[in-house]
Amino acid sequence: MDQDEILMDAEERMEKAVRNVQGQLQGLRTGRATPGLVDAIRVEYYGSPTPLKQIATISCPEPQQIMIRPFDQGTLNDIAKAIQSSDVGLAPNSDGRVIRLNIPPLSTERRKQLVSRLKDLAEDGRVAVRNIRRDANKHTDTALKDKAMSEDLHDETKESVQELTKQYEGQINALADAKEKDIMES
Repeated sequence: MDQDEILMDAEERMEKAVRNVQGQLQGLRTGRATPGLVDAIRVEYYGSPTPLKQIATISCPEPQQIMIRPFDQGTLNDIAKAIQSSDVGLAPNSDGRVIRLNIPPLSTERRKQLVSRLKDLAEDGRVAVRNIRRDANKHTDTALKDKAMSEDLHDETKESVQELTKQYEGQINALADAKEKDIMES
């Protein structure tokens, strides 16, 4: 691999790691209702686990309520079971056509638990970015060893990889800080 390939691969993978963390943080509950809380819940649909957002419309008619309207009414009970067995901690209320999830206000204790979970998710994202850095540095070292890259280019590539690492770790930290602020203030 040459320098451009190594840097492009590392950057693409780091972007994917940041998007993954962002998606996980959306699923963390704040005091307000957002479709992101239940988007990723998987429902047994014709024998295969399917994301809820693919089999139902998810909306927030009120600040403290999520409404789920399945495209196929026969899946209503399956959706309710999936919500109950998920770690969202919400009880589904069904009227036969839609499921309503009421979002209770968060206690101080629950807020602290969510912030702790948030920090774990952010750290997992930072570790993923560092692992990508390690892989990129390994490719750089291999290229130097195979004489496909000069020592100067090797050093320059490693510096660029480190800059990418700092940039994407910073993005993860910013996402985590914003979500923590949202959890503690709502």
